[in-house]
Amino acid sequence: MSGPLTSLRVVEFTGLGPAPLAGQLLADMGAEVTVIDRASGEQDPTDINRRGKRSVALNLKSDAGRRAAQKIIAEADILIEGFRPGVMERLGLGPEDCPENLIYARMTGWGQTGPLAQRAGHDINYLALTGALHAIGPADRPPVVPLNLIADFGGGTMFLLFGILSAVIERTVSGRGQVVDAAMSDGVPAMMGLIHTMIARGTWSEQRSSNWLDGASPFYRCYECADGRYISVGALEPQFYAELVRIAGLDDKGDQMDVAAWPGRAAEFADTFRTRTRDEWADLFAGSDACVAPVLSFAEATLHPQNSDRAVFSAPGGVTQAACAPRFSRSTVRTPETPGAPGADTEAVLGALGYSRAAIAAMRAEGDIT
Repeated sequence: MSGPLTSLRVVEFTGLGPAPLAGQLLADMGAEVTVIDRASGEQDPTDINRRGKRSVALNLKSDAGRRAAQKIIAEADILIEGFRPGVMERLGLGPEDCPENLIYARMTGWGQTGPLAQRAGHDINYLALTGALHAIGPADRPPVVPLNLIADFGGGTMFLLFGILSAVIERTVSGRGQVVDAAMSDGVPAMMGLIHTMIARGTWSEQRSSNWLDGASPFYRCYECADGRYISVGALEPQFYAELVRIAGLDDKGDQMDVAAWPGRAAEFADTFRTRTRDEWADLFAGSDACVAPVLSFAEATLHPQNSDRAVFSAPGGVTQAACAPRFSRSTVRTPETPGAPGADTEAVLGALGYSRAAIAAMRAEGDIT
């Protein structure tokens, strides 16, 4: 069987971050994804978000370049763009310029509306305005930057994909496309239902590092080991906590949820974990339900038996990257391949749209193909 999304054709306007990842994940699932690039370029095997995609390099400021883009769009089910609001409209490629059945997916930080819609920003800024960044890190230091995973790719890419596939399902009923307005600053709060529940119940403090999921509790944090590496502990449930203290050789004082006891217990845990190396602790907890795992580097993660058994990582062209996820009982997703160069498929794509070789050569000579 082929990928579950082989029936979908996607056109993606080149950009950075969340939108290219969305296109990559759709391509991983079998969708035909064509990127409209600003210019042709050299093949870069490290540009993982390009894997599985075709590329056309067009000058969207020329009439012929725009017409070619419109023809590509007319053949597509989905359009993905990540520009500031109004850019696509100024190019003559906005939603009103496209077929009615097209799903027009827009990825921005702040959304298409609101006082910040035209302002620049990055993951850290979008995360800051949701309240989430305030909650991450030690109480006596500035909030910790959690890479750019939460806003860019959690609140951004994943909600863009959720919106796209929701619109695809709705189109089977209405026969019509629609605009998907995905904003990172919308997506992050949508992931915070549990935190908002605890705030409403009075069981979550606004004080950073004072709650059971933010590093305050001794049973949900990382500890330094004898070799300077770290072990992660996530023994939330009582039965897992009991397993943790038993294997670690600590006394279960029955005070797991006694917040006043947390600092003292955390100090005991810290002293204990410093008595062995990270891998010694990992071996000791292996096979248990204590919810303890070694903190691995990126290189180490590729070698862990769990990841190896499930072939979580792949390395086409010698470039380590994630294999396609998730997995299906019938559908077979793509095996990652080295991505092609920007503009590498221009002639093939335009030829399939009916452009003759002479017409393509003329466009290239006029600068309509870049």
